[in-house]
Amino acid sequence: MFVRKDNAMRLTQTFLLGLILFLIVQRPCSPEAPQGDDPSVELPFLYENWEVFTSKSTQGGLPNDHIFFVRAYDDRVWIGTENGLACYQDGKFKHWGEKEGLPWHVVAAIDVSPLTGDVWLGLFGGGLSRFSGGRFDHFHQRNSGLVNDVVYGVAVQDHMVWVATTAGVSSYDTVTGEWGIYTEKNAPMEEIWCYSICYADGKVYVAVWGGGVLEWDLKLKRWKAYIDPDREMEIDLYRDDGLVHIITTAVSYESGLLWASTYFGLSRYDGRHWRGYMQHESGLASDFINFNKARDKECWVCTDKGLSVMVDFPTDTWVTYKKNEEDRDGVAIIQRGMDVIRTVPTKGAIPHNFVLCVDFQGDDVWVGTSKGLARGIGKGRWPGLKQSKSRAAGSSVLVQKIVRKKP
Repeated sequence: MFVRKDNAMRLTQTFLLGLILFLIVQRPCSPEAPQGDDPSVELPFLYENWEVFTSKSTQGGLPNDHIFFVRAYDDRVWIGTENGLACYQDGKFKHWGEKEGLPWHVVAAIDVSPLTGDVWLGLFGGGLSRFSGGRFDHFHQRNSGLVNDVVYGVAVQDHMVWVATTAGVSSYDTVTGEWGIYTEKNAPMEEIWCYSICYADGKVYVAVWGGGVLEWDLKLKRWKAYIDPDREMEIDLYRDDGLVHIITTAVSYESGLLWASTYFGLSRYDGRHWRGYMQHESGLASDFINFNKARDKECWVCTDKGLSVMVDFPTDTWVTYKKNEEDRDGVAIIQRGMDVIRTVPTKGAIPHNFVLCVDFQGDDVWVGTSKGLARGIGKGRWPGLKQSKSRAAGSSVLVQKIVRKKP
């Protein structure tokens, strides 16, 4: 009896001591006493300086602050807005509307021909347009093989132009004048609402809203479909078995990697293995993704709650850029998976956290949002990760700790 009671007391004391130690370990480090800058920690380059452009900018202004698409090519940046086309060059804007010959005012997609320099425009409700030599040529359902006038995406492949519409895909051979049409009748489309399109390494990739990703092999002349294998709309039943969801919003391909964004997360495919990312278990700012664009082995992800970047796959390192609600500046958040390892204030910020598009001009990054356009200055940029001592001197660290991000 006495032995059992004594053992019970010791067990109680041991439990209480363990509980105290657990609470001490779990308590996050205080922001007022950040950890030291460990030079062995490898970190990504951060865009800490941002320049913002709106319809009120002194450089000539944008025709509208709702930016649907941005395409940087050589020394020019083409911007598609809700009310016209703009071009930024040599520090100034020039823009075109219907009065200047633009066939339709809503420009939803842009690509540039590397052979001719022609600018191809996807018009949301107005078909397709070619801007060449100061003149706009107009292609629509009544005068061409364009399958629908609601155009979401444009991709130029040599002398071919590929167009993603709300009723399938059209291709246009600018040399022969021939059109091709791909719908559920001659392609594995479970849906025909095509949101995005890109060309890379001899293949055309299409993001289909409700139909996953389609791949057209130019050499073999055949389609291949990537879908969510578990076919569950509400959840991703089996992790990394394929696309996280079949409602895909954008697709990009670079350095042997296919990236597909959805309204329920992001997918990465290296030709053999899939990897899915969702906000509750990664560095994504949100699962609601409008667009993605790959650069090297990075993926820049445009969400409704900020701009997230998958910087380094092996270490699961992310950076998210957000605008502060109370001022014009912003913040860059570095994460390893769910763990926030550093939060850095930025000078200037993206104009709004609802991000719609992104592209790159050298080391600079251009970001389109629902409230304006921004350029992140990439002077001194390095790809991937470097030791923290390699970061630019004078960088101000707000919080320098490891803390678990809330779901």
